[in-house]
Amino acid sequence: MPIMNMVSGLWVSQTLVTAHERDVFGRFAKRPGMTSAQLADEMGLEERPVEQLVTACAGLGLLERDGEGYRNTPMTDRYLLRGGEDYVGGWVEIVSRHDYPGWLRLGEALRTNRPTAWDSERRDSLFDDENPVVVESFWEGMSAISRPTARALADAVDLSGDLSLLDVGGGGGAYAIELSRAYPSLRATIFDLPFVCDLTRKKVEQAGFGNRISFAAGDFFTDQLPSDQDVVLLSMILHDWDVDQCKSILRSCYEALAPGGRLLISELLVADTKDGPLDATLMSLSMLVETFGRNYTGAEYRDWLLETGFTDVEIRPFAAPAANGVVVARKPWAHWAAGGPVVRSPRG
Repeated sequence: MPIMNMVSGLWVSQTLVTAHERDVFGRFAKRPGMTSAQLADEMGLEERPVEQLVTACAGLGLLERDGEGYRNTPMTDRYLLRGGEDYVGGWVEIVSRHDYPGWLRLGEALRTNRPTAWDSERRDSLFDDENPVVVESFWEGMSAISRPTARALADAVDLSGDLSLLDVGGGGGAYAIELSRAYPSLRATIFDLPFVCDLTRKKVEQAGFGNRISFAAGDFFTDQLPSDQDVVLLSMILHDWDVDQCKSILRSCYEALAPGGRLLISELLVADTKDGPLDATLMSLSMLVETFGRNYTGAEYRDWLLETGFTDVEIRPFAAPAANGVVVARKPWAHWAAGGPVVRSPRG
């Protein structure tokens, strides 16, 4: 049975994707209790395929019986209705449109050691796609799983004594918004590519944080990060890059921090024994079809951070869609600069 469940994983995902694309859940939200025949008539389709789709959704717990018809389950109403605060349909859309085609060529990615979700011969990275539809979908999808993860991160790390946070690669704005909401004294800066900053500004304004969240446009491989930060956040960033690129990013973050400041690395961490957990290992395999990176272990991050000059490295586990823990490291309170040591007094 475990093997049968693995093989039928595509059936499950395509049931959800197709129902979401056809707005099945939105239709049931407006008319709970509809029968399959009524839904088919509303969709302009024949009853047989619609009935099969509906019963599969019911089997997955996405719909439940309501008399002779069906209605959404509470989970569906909360997470799959467009416009809802906890809507994750953006993630469903981007995985369907962007990830799945690459995954269906996993054997090619294994053979060539190159991404298959985008043309690595034509483009430099996953993040320079020129298709505006894909661009919008990608960042909307990332925001969908980032919002609940950011809330879990806010509980895992106390930022009440910090005044400034730099969210490196913070496109979508979910982390900056949720952390600012949790810590009223915090002011955040989102550092990302120029077009990503442009896409994210409207989300920040809509959330009511335009006066506390600012933007710095740039490329973290070629541009200097804004300096003297209390906290620098890397959330779902490092798994996109190879080891040398990760170390380069860590060095830039070290320079951006004020003495005594902390670096937060929020990721799906692979176990040091490299035999789980499942969400982290599958995300790592996804990076084979998406990037030239992978998901790393806590031990690997610890070694790189100590090598960079960080101290007090610790890993704090938590459960969330986009991360299972955060690696916390501190820049020493004193470091040597021209003329002697520079010491920063702790806040809070």
